[in-house]
Amino acid sequence: MIDRAPTQCEVQTVPENAERHVPDQQREFIPPAKPHIGEAEIEAAVAVLRSGRVVQGPEVAAFEEEFAKVSGTAECVAVNSGTSALQLALLAMGIGPGDEVIVPSFSFAASANAVRLVGAEPVFADIEPGTFCVDPAHVEALIGPKTAAIMPVHLYGHPADMTRLTALAERRSLAILEDACQAHGAQVEGRPVGSFGAAGTFSFYPTKNMHALEGGMVSTDDPKLARTLRLLRNQGMEVRYQNEIVGANMRMTDVSAAIGRVQLTRLGEWTEQRRANAAHLDKGLAGAAGVVVPPVAPWARHIYHQYTVRVPEGRDAALEQLNAAGVGSAVYYPVPIHRLAPYAHIEADLPETDRAAAEVLSLPIHPALSEGDLDRIVEAVHSLEPAQ
Repeated sequence: MIDRAPTQCEVQTVPENAERHVPDQQREFIPPAKPHIGEAEIEAAVAVLRSGRVVQGPEVAAFEEEFAKVSGTAECVAVNSGTSALQLALLAMGIGPGDEVIVPSFSFAASANAVRLVGAEPVFADIEPGTFCVDPAHVEALIGPKTAAIMPVHLYGHPADMTRLTALAERRSLAILEDACQAHGAQVEGRPVGSFGAAGTFSFYPTKNMHALEGGMVSTDDPKLARTLRLLRNQGMEVRYQNEIVGANMRMTDVSAAIGRVQLTRLGEWTEQRRANAAHLDKGLAGAAGVVVPPVAPWARHIYHQYTVRVPEGRDAALEQLNAAGVGSAVYYPVPIHRLAPYAHIEADLPETDRAAAEVLSLPIHPALSEGDLDRIVEAVHSLEPAQ
């Protein structure tokens, strides 16, 4: 699930030693996302440019090896976007025309688009109301003779119930492709997402918990699948001009990899800050009228790509009031995938998906927030006028 939100994605260059406090004159508006580019990222990018080795070079190989420690897998294969990661993973897994892949409708369109791009068909499943992730019971009810795979999406950074989903997939002889594009470092009972299925996918778009300006990664424990992915991303070649299969140009640049490597060194710190920010909001918003804070499953490590509350009545009015108060907030996602034009012909009865689309509201949670910012967010939510 790769969500692009250009209007909310102003990348700001800040000194490495900058404190989290933001001067008063810059605090009128708290942005919903604040991607970080510091001097270390700039220096890493310049070093690559000076080296002359700018595509699929040593930085990419090093980034793959280092990110495998996050995904908990033997292999990682870097590509140029999270969408490419999904598409190439499906191709490498042999998913294609005649196949169906069960996907949650409550996600960004890329989850289903990748299925269509390889010639397969998405089958839309409902979500569990607490986690916003796919409901394993509904997935099982949707399995049919054409079902080839399940694509759980670890939405907002909260993992899907992989214990139940992997047991189901094993019982029904189905593959799993994890869409972990929002979930770098999330865990299920201590095990990293991206390590449960045949493959997992991650995005490094600027608004993610870490970025590479742009890029994606596929994680896997299968060396044959990893080799196929490397062929697919590079025109089907391992040796230049010796094309083994039909492939594409979906390589990651060394500039992106170098930036990603710097960001990766701070992922743990930033994740803990997001989790601390979430705890602050949980405490401050407890008992707020008309707002439900996001629950966390006892088996889950939530890494809070988004802090998404429910506003059962008057969500759109709350969105307008918060933005007017200088608290940037957003709705992910107002239209479920099965109601988008390319998929509107597909019949799907997904009551929890439709309810979430009408109620969810994401508040700022990024690590650049100061304690004062968090207090302002809490105050603004408590000040929301009741729905008429």
